[in-house]
Amino acid sequence: MAINAQEVLDKIKEIPAMPNVIVKALGIIKDDTSGTKELSEIMAYDQALTSQVLKLVNSAYYGFAQEITSVNKALALLGMTQTKNIIIAVAMKPMLTSQGGRDMWKHSLKCAVAAEALAQKLGIIDPGDAFTVGFLHDIGKILLNIVDTMTYQKVRTAVKNGMDVIDAENDEFETNHCDMGFLLAKKWKLSVLLANCIKYHHDPLSSSMPQVSTLAYLANKISHEEPDVYDEEMVKEQLGIEVSEVMKIREDIEEKANVLFSQLNAG
Repeated sequence: MAINAQEVLDKIKEIPAMPNVIVKALGIIKDDTSGTKELSEIMAYDQALTSQVLKLVNSAYYGFAQEITSVNKALALLGMTQTKNIIIAVAMKPMLTSQGGRDMWKHSLKCAVAAEALAQKLGIIDPGDAFTVGFLHDIGKILLNIVDTMTYQKVRTAVKNGMDVIDAENDEFETNHCDMGFLLAKKWKLSVLLANCIKYHHDPLSSSMPQVSTLAYLANKISHEEPDVYDEEMVKEQLGIEVSEVMKIREDIEEKANVLFSQLNAG
């Protein structure tokens, strides 16, 4: 009898909670009456996060001319959306690295940068929201790894040997990281857009938001060390972008993602 994603989820004794600082930050950003002052107050209680934000805002990733020494100035320069993205990236790092390793952490960051860059070029979604989509697209892998680490290692091996990741996960778990990620997104009360992209980033045409899901699909494909072959016809139809343009974007993504990774990995 096949085990569906909900049954696997039910077997996990402790489903990871969204880090508290992300919950608070997202709550503030959704509240029209809140602003950078409230965000800085959250960060005042998390010195590691404050340190990471200041490091990053002074890095080549943003390229500000003068050194930024205060959190309030950093938040004013970055704005609410960019600050949210840094908070998510920093706060999720322990969970991603403990359950997925350095490679998953790096791929998540690279996919976030890729999604942001594609959104900036194509204008179909806010680039800040696209960053979050890219960063969280593989969160279902965290759950599969928690269910059975040894079995998930078999999945990784199968993928390295050329098997499609969804096929490998379905073979070993009778569910996959897209379905698991969707359930975790619902538990964390993430937006419909985010949950949709997490569920359909391998199958965007099945989504009720095919254009945005195709953006997540493409960002994922071009973020691997060796870019995956992607459905060029679907991408052109949904996003209106040619292969040559995608490859140019990928070069910029690689450089920018490496800066972001080195800064966030230093803490």
